[in-house]
Amino acid sequence: MFRRFAPLLICFLWMSSALFGADKQPAYGKQADRLIAAAARGDQNTVDALLDAGFEVNQTHRSGVTALHAARVNGRIAMAKHLIERGADAARQPPAWQTIIEKRIQSMLPELSPGVVILVAKNGEIEYQMGFGFASLSDDVPASRQTKFRIGSITKQFTAAAILKLQEEGKLNVSDTLAKYFPDFPRGDEVRLHHLLTHTSGIHSYTSKPNFIRDVGSPIAAEALIASFQNDPYDFDPGTAWSYNNSGYFLLGEIVAKVSGKSLGEYLTDTFFTRLNMHDTGMHDGRKILKHEALGYSWEENQLVKALNWNMSRAGGAGALYSTVGDLNRWNQALFGGQVLNADSLKKAFQVVDVSESAGMPYGYGWTISKQRGLKTIGHGGGLNGFLSHLVRFPDQNLTIVVLVNASAPPPGLNPGGISSRIAQYILWEEMDPAPTHTVDASVTAKDMAPLVGDYDYGSAVLTVTQDGRRLFAQMSGQPKSEIFPRSKTEYFWKVVDAQVTFEFDDKNQVVRAIHQQNGATIKAPRMKTRKVVAIAPKLLDAYIGKYDYGAQTVVLTVTREGKHLFAQLTGQPKFEIFPKSENEFFWKIVPAEVTFVKDDNGQVIKAVHKQAGKTINAPKLD
Repeated sequence: MFRRFAPLLICFLWMSSALFGADKQPAYGKQADRLIAAAARGDQNTVDALLDAGFEVNQTHRSGVTALHAARVNGRIAMAKHLIERGADAARQPPAWQTIIEKRIQSMLPELSPGVVILVAKNGEIEYQMGFGFASLSDDVPASRQTKFRIGSITKQFTAAAILKLQEEGKLNVSDTLAKYFPDFPRGDEVRLHHLLTHTSGIHSYTSKPNFIRDVGSPIAAEALIASFQNDPYDFDPGTAWSYNNSGYFLLGEIVAKVSGKSLGEYLTDTFFTRLNMHDTGMHDGRKILKHEALGYSWEENQLVKALNWNMSRAGGAGALYSTVGDLNRWNQALFGGQVLNADSLKKAFQVVDVSESAGMPYGYGWTISKQRGLKTIGHGGGLNGFLSHLVRFPDQNLTIVVLVNASAPPPGLNPGGISSRIAQYILWEEMDPAPTHTVDASVTAKDMAPLVGDYDYGSAVLTVTQDGRRLFAQMSGQPKSEIFPRSKTEYFWKVVDAQVTFEFDDKNQVVRAIHQQNGATIKAPRMKTRKVVAIAPKLLDAYIGKYDYGAQTVVLTVTREGKHLFAQLTGQPKFEIFPKSENEFFWKIVPAEVTFVKDDNGQVIKAVHKQAGKTINAPKLD
């Protein structure tokens, strides 16, 4: 995705629950939903409890799906066998997958819904194409296949394709150094285009800077944007690690312009879009009226509000394109049909760089190469304020899925990646690997659970694991606390969502990290050092109350006191409590971040020093 950042990182979002059984009403609300959701998750304990309580095993969801259908589609072979033993009708056929998609999406749409447009193509033929909700709420314009969405980081594969096409023409090489095109860029002789393409350059991503959101609505020249980050310290030495990086792709877009003599948008149009009949795709320019354009929204406090409107000059080759589901399908069919790049270029584009795989995000040149229940996937997501997108290809099955949504954050269940994942299961479930059926291991003791208690660093959030006797609980930043259940002494699963976590131990029998798996994604979360809250006199907190400048007095950290508690709120984000580890050092529990309040010789607080993700922000006190 096109990742945006403010000093308090955006919290990790659970991907949507299985479209089978997970309606938007709390606790699933209806008998069929509860039973079907438990079967889809492979939660045998809950299924048995519901059936023993009198639930009918063959009752259907409004889409026509039964618990047995849900178990089969989600790969729960043992669960399916168990349901048949409990009386499920094995001969009953499920509805067509197109019907399931339509009914499930409709069941999740709020009354005033953003647009959701879906396209599914198999063997080059469009098998499903449908729009839901609104492209513009104010004008009552429905979303349709004509609707143009900003696609964020799906742009990266177009930028990568442009670089590879220029290489095919002998005009550049991915082994070229950055210094060849930007002679004054610090350490540019160490960075190669390969590093920029694979997010391994170590250049600091400009979207991670605290003033990015402050300025993103205003236009900027490419030279000025590059100047804003080129002197930042490197995050790591080029080629030694992997970190998603928009600076690299912005630079690549400008390299395309330097080599071709055209802007990136002009080059893409002349080289790809016109030839492939992609007439509804281009670089977004807010100065121009775009016919059938979707407006961006955000789901806040159970309602849609207008999202922050980016000026896409600040996205460039990293995320500035708009498109439609039809055009993205044309692109995908042409790409995999050999009409965009030659075989050698495609092989290079889809070759996973080692350090990305070890980081849990297998990445090539502008594409993520992964698997969903054993089936290879090649794709990318995109996200910016007001827009989310997902484009994926199952190459061995010749299946393309496109999902575009004009809301970020979206209403519950309308995350494009989650929708895409479920659609793939409806269509390809018989070819996919089985998924486990979860049963609680009753032999796991409270003593076994005790070493797992602690905080785990998810990068943009913290998973806090706590214990209550023989019960273990997990709470992600900003989300409710939920019980997790043992499959073994080290493997646990959620019942409220289809997710699992495995705790890894070192040779000293100490837990070192949690490996979280959900909707085909894997997150490797190191265990954090224990952060102990100390008691300090409430009157000492008054000195820290005030506002701290995180960037030209536009991004501000506001510190307030409520009784014995201190709270901090960054511009545009919720208020969170911060906890003392000493008289002047505090930390957030929701993210791995700390702030130290610094006093002058007279004992007056003059600034806050914020540390997070290896970065330090010195924020002067404003009052």
